[in-house]
Amino acid sequence: MALASISYASARPLSGNPLSWTHCSIPVFGSTPSPHNLPNVKLKANTYELQESNVRLKLTVCDTIGYGDQVNKADSYKALVEYVDSQFEAYLQEELKIQRAMASAHDGRVHACLYFICPTGHGLKAMDLVCMKQLDTRVNIIPVIAKADTISKSELSGFKERIMDELRRNNVSIYQFPMDDETVSETNAAMNGHLPFAVVGSTEFVKVAGKQVRARQYPWGAVHIENEAHCDFVKLREMLIRTNMEDLREQTHTRHYELFRQRRLQQMGFVDVDSNNQPVSFQQTFESKRSDHLACLQAKEEEVRQMFVQRVKQKENELKDNEKELHTKFDRLKREHLEEKAQLEEARRQLEEDCQELQRRRLQMANGSHTLTLGRGKKK
Repeated sequence: MALASISYASARPLSGNPLSWTHCSIPVFGSTPSPHNLPNVKLKANTYELQESNVRLKLTVCDTIGYGDQVNKADSYKALVEYVDSQFEAYLQEELKIQRAMASAHDGRVHACLYFICPTGHGLKAMDLVCMKQLDTRVNIIPVIAKADTISKSELSGFKERIMDELRRNNVSIYQFPMDDETVSETNAAMNGHLPFAVVGSTEFVKVAGKQVRARQYPWGAVHIENEAHCDFVKLREMLIRTNMEDLREQTHTRHYELFRQRRLQQMGFVDVDSNNQPVSFQQTFESKRSDHLACLQAKEEEVRQMFVQRVKQKENELKDNEKELHTKFDRLKREHLEEKAQLEEARRQLEEDCQELQRRRLQMANGSHTLTLGRGKKK
């Protein structure tokens, strides 16, 4: 399964003629095979400049790389929702500017989501229902059965009925081609009956009756991409590019973008009426939010100041305790030093006394020996 989001940035005639598309070939995007071992879903946007006769169209196709390849698929839709909301947010920020440039600004909003369904023939997967339920309030969903040539025509018809029945039972809203315009009501009614479209894609060309046509070649024959008897590719292209392009853009702006804008402004605190059900002006709401914001900033500033004062006092107390501890240690070391000094003085005094006593005894012994020698001499 895969998704492709389409955004119409601009569609304008080159020479002032009315906007009309008779035939247009959408370029093949994402021709390089994408890896299937990505840890997360990634979105890759490709912008193309299409031109048919005197009309130029800027088309952005966003491919979801790695969608459904993860082991845990519970959060696969979040990347898609965030991308759609980010485009709405960019458009809203442009609207809120003082000097807006809506005419020249790039409209990156997603106007159509082609949700490609695996041709299993059994029905939708739980992942498909969860993802489409998350997207149906944000974008126009057009379900498409991919690789429709892998199942028979009878299986394809039953598969389409099962898909539409599951979407109705799970309250998933998909884009319905409008019926209010009499010029296209009959065509759109028939196209609504073909939903979901069954398409076949190919990047190769086959020569048929002297003409190069895009087709998928098989040993038993070829499936022509632009042959309505083979697949619904032409119907899908006509609905997207020619018949309902403006309605898709209008539905995006009046329905999906308005829901997003309403949610965002409510998150920002803007309301239309007060608690007494009285109208509230934008300026009044802005001033109220501004005063609340300033009061909140002042409260935070006071909180930070109090925290700073508390930390300074705590640090001062720690420094005082350290200083007191240092003084105590200094006094203890000084006292120990004096005691050691006194002990050393006492030891030195004792040593001096011992030296004096030793010297006295040496003198006494020397005197005694001399007297003994003199006495022996007299006897002779």
